[in-house]
Amino acid sequence: MGVITPTNESVLELKGLHLYHAGVSNCSMRVRITLEEKGLPWTSHHLNILKKEHITPEYFGINPNGLVPTLVHDGKVIIESDDIIEYLDVTFPEPALRPPEGPDREVMETWLRRATAIHLKAVKTHIYEKRMHGQMAQSSEQKEKYEKLQKNESLLEFHRKSGSGSFTQQELDAAKATLDECFADLNKELEAREWLAGDSFSLADIAWVPLYFTLHVLAGYSFDGLSNVAAWAQRIEARPSYKKAVLDWWPEGMQPLPQKTA
Repeated sequence: MGVITPTNESVLELKGLHLYHAGVSNCSMRVRITLEEKGLPWTSHHLNILKKEHITPEYFGINPNGLVPTLVHDGKVIIESDDIIEYLDVTFPEPALRPPEGPDREVMETWLRRATAIHLKAVKTHIYEKRMHGQMAQSSEQKEKYEKLQKNESLLEFHRKSGSGSFTQQELDAAKATLDECFADLNKELEAREWLAGDSFSLADIAWVPLYFTLHVLAGYSFDGLSNVAAWAQRIEARPSYKKAVLDWWPEGMQPLPQKTA
């Protein structure tokens, strides 16, 4: 479940739940929603990724990819948001955020893995191209520092392209097509049910609503014609956990990009 041994051993002494996260990060939103849904007390270690606060030897010693979020629970370090939210549901089972074993659990797991699979090549590519590459561009000094710390070749390649705005049109078209397909499927899934997996709000919903939010706010992605998705998002937005985990951590002054028509 994404458990690693950190080289920054200082975190091994931490007691309770500690979350390294960013307000603008959709993956961090997933974990914060899960923590709020379960009513768990946690200690915040907020990193402003727009200011490159995550690009330090200290943080790479906690998360070798230099990504947020990272959860530390009584000295146990878990990375990757899908692994973290499943870990939280297994470790703190009430209220349950996974359906019982069976078909609904399989549906939940499918949606959870699908959200993870499209994150770099579709979600981040689309958002960075539409909004973030100007804000996330690295200075030559920051670029040199990042490339010394980062060992993940996929992330190195992504940030070289995003920083210079050099995604090919084929890559951008593929990212948009993947998003269109996923949200069309999600809209169809929600025709006969309120939630993505079974009769209750679950980790599947938690995995996808931050994508809905950040694609809309940061990239102006159009959800025209996806009425089931829009209604589903409104149900989630009405939950107290949404305000606490998403809106309360959203950076001040970061305004929505105008929504484009399809």
